Amino acid sequence: VVVCDFGVKYNILRRLSAEGFRVRVVPARTRGADVLALEPDGVLLSNGPGDPEPLDFAIETARVVSRQVPTFGICLGHQLLGLAFGARTRKLKFGHRGANHPVIDRRNGVVEVTSQNHGFTVDGDSLTPGEFELTHWSGNDGTLEGMVHRSLPVLACQYHPEASPGPHDSRPWFRAFAEAIARQAARLARDVIEQEILQPPVFD
Repeated sequence: VVVCDFGVKYNILRRLSAEGFRVRVVPARTRGADVLALEPDGVLLSNGPGDPEPLDFAIETARVVSRQVPTFGICLGHQLLGLAFGARTRKLKFGHRGANHPVIDRRNGVVEVTSQNHGFTVDGDSLTPGEFELTHWSGNDGTLEGMVHRSLPVLACQYHPEASPGPHDSRPWFRAFAEAIARQAARLARDVIEQEILQPPVFD
């Protein structure tokens, strides 16, 4: 997994290693084409500070890599993916800071106890209708906290699944990323096999 470092927390790297990945960290301004040249199985767009909208270089990287390989965005990375897919972001009045923030997974009603530190949010209404499944929502103010693309292996989490405010409720995000990479690898392998069957090698 290649990690684009916009201010990455070390525990994100630990969690990726715990899932069995070899991890390579690249600087924030690494272009999408250069990330893909490393031939990663997946890309993680890390957390980081501030307003995501001026970060044209990072939005473009998110746009390029997310169309090619499984991509996971955390915090700022979540916002960059939203912008890369045409959404808007907006500044929160107070921001979300600290531990014990409730987040509701609307797919199953489970409430996660989370750690958060962000001042901006993706406006879910500005995403192309139906393109993403909007999965996680703040139990405090109803803002978007997580989303999964419906056709691409792209997922994004606004809070910090690597943090440990007590329970480890949010760690399944890393397992979901690993599973998305495994499914993509299986699809690619199947495509290669089908291509070989359709076009068998010619021997002299």
